[in-house]
Amino acid sequence: MLSRLMSGSSRSLEREYSCTVRLLDDSEYTCTIQRDAKGQYLFDLLCHHLNLLEKDYFGIRFVDPDKQRHWLEFTKSVVKQLRSQPPFTMCFRVKFYPADPAALKEEITRYLVFLQIKRDLYHGRLLCKTSDAALLAAYILQAEIGDYDPGKHPEGYSSKFQFFPKHSEKLERKIAEIHKTELSGQTPATSELNFLRKAQTLETYGVDPHPCKDVSGNAAFLAFTPFGFVVLQGNKRVHFIKWNEVTKLKFEGKTFYLYVSQKEEKKIILTYFAPTPEACKHLWKCGIENQAFYKLEKSSQVRTVSSSNLFFKGSRFRYSGRVAKEVMESSAKIKREPPEIHRAGMVPSRSCPSITHGPRLSSVPRTRRRAVHISIMEGLESLRDSAHSTPVRSSSHGDTFLPHVRSSRADSNERVTVIADEAYSPADSVLPTPVAEHSLELMLLSRQINGATCSIEEEKESEASTPTAAEMEALGGELRALCQGHGRPEEEQVNKFVLSVLRLLLVTMGLLFVLLLLLIILTESDLDIAFFRDIRQTPEFEQFHYQYFCPLRRWFACKVRSVVSLLIDT
Repeated sequence: MLSRLMSGSSRSLEREYSCTVRLLDDSEYTCTIQRDAKGQYLFDLLCHHLNLLEKDYFGIRFVDPDKQRHWLEFTKSVVKQLRSQPPFTMCFRVKFYPADPAALKEEITRYLVFLQIKRDLYHGRLLCKTSDAALLAAYILQAEIGDYDPGKHPEGYSSKFQFFPKHSEKLERKIAEIHKTELSGQTPATSELNFLRKAQTLETYGVDPHPCKDVSGNAAFLAFTPFGFVVLQGNKRVHFIKWNEVTKLKFEGKTFYLYVSQKEEKKIILTYFAPTPEACKHLWKCGIENQAFYKLEKSSQVRTVSSSNLFFKGSRFRYSGRVAKEVMESSAKIKREPPEIHRAGMVPSRSCPSITHGPRLSSVPRTRRRAVHISIMEGLESLRDSAHSTPVRSSSHGDTFLPHVRSSRADSNERVTVIADEAYSPADSVLPTPVAEHSLELMLLSRQINGATCSIEEEKESEASTPTAAEMEALGGELRALCQGHGRPEEEQVNKFVLSVLRLLLVTMGLLFVLLLLLIILTESDLDIAFFRDIRQTPEFEQFHYQYFCPLRRWFACKVRSVVSLLIDT
């Protein structure tokens, strides 16, 4: 009896798995789940831990053994999706950015979105001009340390924060000046709300970039925002397509297709190449979910989408959550006392350390940070007010950044703030544009933004670590292979056509084989099934059986006997 109890308890322990989820403030939530637990169960545990009701904007991200990022699907088993050895490590992140974050019902939801956008700002996903960057950083400063106090905040106190990938002394002085003179008296909640309102107006708000290449082999970043589909090249937005103009998303292998229908019945197909088929499928699924969330009026309108026009080919996927309009309607019905938010005593972050946690962390030496441009100074030109959602223009870095310090630009009345004395280098861009030399810093950043080749530790946002020589050599080899792989698009198209024809032939032969088996069962077997009996009694089947099948059977038997006799004689 004791042995049975011990064996039963050991089997129950084998069906339980430990999960660790890194939250937006870099704290960790650990729980135990059953082997057959769905993603929804884990997500509900997290939301209960966070006291979060407006949870449809958030999701759980993980990295599979092949180093490809995924969003956890709530309708499927957690263990089967991760395909890795326990304990499992995941991240809680904003999946669908609110179109108007300031309109969120509860302060706890706004605070979590604030933490996500703060991470985006640090990791280079949120690009902005220097004036905007200083204001955003000042809001963060006011939210975390409150009003400026000369006794507590000595000269250079803003340098203790790491707001962006690269800082400069001039930018730090500007941040401190705004914090001292303009934000006094604002509570943390007010500062966070103003931060969200400002961030929402930026071009790259809500961008989670997917590295790809266009048909010409040029590097690009694809992303989905609350307003539509965007394509970034360098620090320029070269495409912006509203959700109501996107008619179809499709992928085949590493090729991603976007079908666009614009005014005057103008149709466009945009084609891009992802680094791997897994990355392309992840891009496709993200597009399907974002389109359903932001475009549809009701979740009942969601349909299962196939990546191919043929029923036997490609992947099928269905978005399983509520849409944005339903989420807003549900939020308006929330009636409870606002939950308490614990902002004080923040957990030290490896990516965004607080002023109370010592010097900021960075892989870039301080002296070098003061001698380079930061890409946020003049990132993207404003296109939000444009009436056109078609490709606005394609430009190089020469159009975005000036090679030397100038006091004004030809196409802008706003004075450019330059935070360095050296020329801009594409490798120093937060959202880099590949150049002929392919610097190692650029390659590392591209891999981090992609997530397709990041480790689980990198998914924890520890991007500041410096790669070893072997890792840098491997990074260079992979990037060169990727560049060479897109050099012959015509050959790839031919290969895809041949594979499609072969698949069609195999399916046709399979169907013919099934029909042949059914015919043999009908004519040769004695199965007395109602379905078979009705077919056998039809005049057409009797005519086929006696006029065609029986003679064919006799001919085939004769041939077999002749071949057998020939083999015996020899």
